[in-house]
Amino acid sequence: MQNLMKQWIAMMGDDPEREGLRRTPERTAEAWSFLTRGYQQDPAALLNSSMFEVEANHMVIVRDIEIYSICEHHLLPFFGTCHIGYIPRGKVVGVSKLARLADLFARRLQVQERLTNQIARTLMDTLKPEGVGVIIEAQHLCMMMRGVEKQHSRMVTSAMLGSFHDSVATRNEFLHLSNHYHSG
Repeated sequence: MQNLMKQWIAMMGDDPEREGLRRTPERTAEAWSFLTRGYQQDPAALLNSSMFEVEANHMVIVRDIEIYSICEHHLLPFFGTCHIGYIPRGKVVGVSKLARLADLFARRLQVQERLTNQIARTLMDTLKPEGVGVIIEAQHLCMMMRGVEKQHSRMVTSAMLGSFHDSVATRNEFLHLSNHYHSG
């Protein structure tokens, strides 16, 4: 990667050996390793490491989870918040694992639609809850810095599985508690 970065800097018209850029290929390789660390993590292992049996069937929500990802189309960042809710059916997962799961999938080359679905589907398949809801609201630098250059645009995606999909009341409760419910 370091050799590719040197070539890339030269192709842009700058000198990769000048003082300010001399260590840029090394720093860039380290940064990309960090930004894409989700490829080295197993979502099922993450969740199974902190799963607990409980007698609870009320909605569990963690909202305003900060996410940072890289758009696979332009390799530019997108960032925002993720809200995750589920209704347990005998098992809950440690609350920090929900944030870690969002981060695990966000730290891969992504599109927001797939990221939202991956989080929801993994929770549904691993926990086997009554239902799962995930909402992500993000700003995309590929829209803000280039192309249409719309600085205040946000993309909102949602995935509703199980009772969150089938029951209007459950879905509305999740939307209300995650501050995404707008009546009338």
